Amino acid sequence: MTVPGPASSDDPQARDLPLDAHLHTDRSADSDVPIDVYAAAAVERRIAELAITDHIDFDPHLPNHAPDAAERERLVRDAAERWGPLGVTIRHGLEVTYESHRETEIREHLASHAYDFVIGSVHIGPDSPYHARRVAAWVVGRPLAEVLAPYFDEVRAAAASGLFDSLGHLDFVKRYLWPHVRPADLAGRMDLYDPILRALVESGTGLEVNTSGLRQAPGETYPAPGVVARFHELGGQRVSAGSDAHRADWFAHGLEAGYRAVADAGYDRLAFRRGTERVEIPLPARFGLA
Repeated sequence: MTVPGPASSDDPQARDLPLDAHLHTDRSADSDVPIDVYAAAAVERRIAELAITDHIDFDPHLPNHAPDAAERERLVRDAAERWGPLGVTIRHGLEVTYESHRETEIREHLASHAYDFVIGSVHIGPDSPYHARRVAAWVVGRPLAEVLAPYFDEVRAAAASGLFDSLGHLDFVKRYLWPHVRPADLAGRMDLYDPILRALVESGTGLEVNTSGLRQAPGETYPAPGVVARFHELGGQRVSAGSDAHRADWFAHGLEAGYRAVADAGYDRLAFRRGTERVEIPLPARFGLA
């Protein structure tokens, strides 16, 4: 029997990788995927380790406010016991919606719960200037720095907080700015990214290469490979990679390209946390740096 190799261009779901560090199950309001579906896909595609990073919101008006943290942990730990003997390691993670004015609540929650790996991300809420009903009016007539300021200021605060293992989808706002602002408009503006990247370096927080943008209008990772390379130039030590899947067919989607962005930036390993232990996971040899 022929053993399938890495995913080809017509199979965007990756194979033979050590980690997908960003996955949402039916315990997130915007996903309906049972954890066992991801685990079975990991067995089939030989993705060795998964981080289940369901959402938590601290704004009571948002859909993932006040989840049952104990029940979430039980489901993940039980799945880890079921699937470990089959070759898939499953970690109990979290994706926090970061809002600077709620930082105390976030800090208290993280201090009182045991997560293996925590991503901090800035999302687009119903009152955001980037919401579909108002984004065009927000963009028109404003210079790019001003357009991005509300989002990038919050992202920089998340990076500086030191609360998270990794900063999720740094420039996810590209999804909402399309087509008014395109990736090419941002490609040469490292001056806008540098304050965030420097805050990550100073706080020791990792940078996530999030591959969901490859299946969305921007058509590139969050952030793009050039930003990952700039993080390396500035002394960034820690990078992670995740598909940010919310559907079964998004599992490991684009993850090969995400790993390639990590390798091309000059990294030969991913940064991860397993409980209290920070670990480094070498990239597979096919990326040329392992």
